[in-house]
Amino acid sequence: MAPEISTITVLGAGTMGRGIAHVAAVAGYHAHLFDTQEGALQKADATIRRNLAKGVELKKLAPEAAEAALANLHLHTNLSEAVEGAGLVIEAVPEDMVLKIETFHAVSIHAPHDALFASNTSALSITEMAAASGRPERFAGMHFFNPVHVMKLIELVRGLQTAPETLDALTRLGRRMGKEVVLVNEAPGFVTTRINALIGNEAFRMLQEGVASAEDIDKALKLGLNHPMGPFEMIDLVGLDVRLSILEFLHRTLGEAFRPNPILVQHVRAGRLGRKTGRGIYTYDEQGGRVGKG
Repeated sequence: MAPEISTITVLGAGTMGRGIAHVAAVAGYHAHLFDTQEGALQKADATIRRNLAKGVELKKLAPEAAEAALANLHLHTNLSEAVEGAGLVIEAVPEDMVLKIETFHAVSIHAPHDALFASNTSALSITEMAAASGRPERFAGMHFFNPVHVMKLIELVRGLQTAPETLDALTRLGRRMGKEVVLVNEAPGFVTTRINALIGNEAFRMLQEGVASAEDIDKALKLGLNHPMGPFEMIDLVGLDVRLSILEFLHRTLGEAFRPNPILVQHVRAGRLGRKTGRGIYTYDEQGGRVGKG
């Protein structure tokens, strides 16, 4: 049996990384958040504090629990300090296999020899990253969903050599975070990304063909199929550049059904990447509220 984990290090202070650090700290883990950019860490800290305060305001979190979570949170720009005591290292850097492999090479030098490694990738090969990490039996995918402190699912992805003990430990950890865990055997896009990519790409095709406006396509899926968000709202939240990268990977591995729609490609080339840039399919104010069409 894998040892119980008390300390979690999250690599990357972007949207997903700071969300994972948030839920780890709330669950009582010592949560260490690493990023090379001090500004990214400060933004992450402010976002976590704001989300914790909102949880207290909505009475979903006790004030003492929010204070304890903040005490559990530690920010680092030094990688060796961030991972030296980790029982689990979760990678949440951009969806680039070369970058992820380089990250795990660096981490393996400094992390404890018995630490578990996980990637938050939404589509890329867990087996390839695991092999590069030097500890494939102790490596798995942990695909969280945005916003992490709200969404209940973790896709736990088994690589070719992932040990059962690793899956057991990560399942217990996910449940302690308040998540539902589904076990997925490695395949391009796993379950959710593969289906969601098809839905989003088809929505772009309908927009291109003039079937309906983006607003009405979103409304139709929300009211007719009970989706909590429309496909274009989801794409703006995830980031059009992220969705394009995923589709390009799925197109290479799974075929023509995943060829990125030209409208998506045009938006990315124009820098219209969604909420994070203030403009995607829709436009947004500085607080991320939607103010109009893209």
